[in-house]
Amino acid sequence: MKPRIYIDTSVIGGCFDEEFAEESNRLIQMAQEGEIVLLLSDLLLQEVSRAPEEVRRRLASLPAESTEMLISTTEDVELRKAYLAAGVVSPGAENDAHHVAIATIAKADVIVSWNFKHLVHWDKIRLFNAVNLRAGFAMIEIRTPQEVV
Repeated sequence: MKPRIYIDTSVIGGCFDEEFAEESNRLIQMAQEGEIVLLLSDLLLQEVSRAPEEVRRRLASLPAESTEMLISTTEDVELRKAYLAAGVVSPGAENDAHHVAIATIAKADVIVSWNFKHLVHWDKIRLFNAVNLRAGFAMIEIRTPQEVV
């Protein structure tokens, strides 16, 4: 069974950032070689649609057989609201909470991100998982590309 990895926009954008390019591009290469399945959400596509052309092209380069498309549902919207109500992130970081909710509902093996403020942060991960457990969902791993490649 191939690992199912949910990525947020920072991973795709990281392909073009000197600090994050090596690991971000290696993760994309792993998908292109069929080693992993990248979970892409409609939220990710919406965010990337506003990104520079090179970022949009990088996302478009992913082969369909190495990706799984996730469409937002009322269930993940409710979980996102629960994260916000619990103060896991502020209302200004609502999309970050939504990424976690979508990945949680989809039972992703891991969320991969470079977002250290709202996602890849020990205290935030603990708080997301507290809400998940109270709501009857499994805990979710949140890591950087560096930790999974």
